[in-house]
Amino acid sequence: QVQLVESGGGLVQPGGSLRLSCAASGFLEDYYAIAWFRQAPGKEHEGVSCIRSSDGGTYYADSVKGRFTISRDDAKNTVYLQMNSLKPDDTSVYYCRASEGEPCLIPTVGSWGQGTQVTVSS
Repeated sequence: QVQLVESGGGLVQPGGSLRLSCAASGFLEDYYAIAWFRQAPGKEHEGVSCIRSSDGGTYYADSVKGRFTISRDDAKNTVYLQMNSLKPDDTSVYYCRASEGEPCLIPTVGSWGQGTQVTVSS
């Protein structure tokens, strides 16, 4: 089964940037896609972005399109989420998980990890 570890969260002011990392235990090619999700207090998990392993195709939720960029480094077995122009509404715990579907925002079997906290506040 896939093992993913998130890192890179922190506290930033509105308009700031953060780069999240998702380190996989195995090769990214072992999974159909890797996706970033987020969960704000009192809310359900929300699909943010995903990247397919086969061709690198990407998808972004409307709420983050134009501000966030997902990428991968196969040599490091790592997926990144570059977050620019951050807003207070982006405040959430961010998780990465193996995923599937079209768009690729359906979590596969497994569980939510610890995630990484992103707080956007002045």
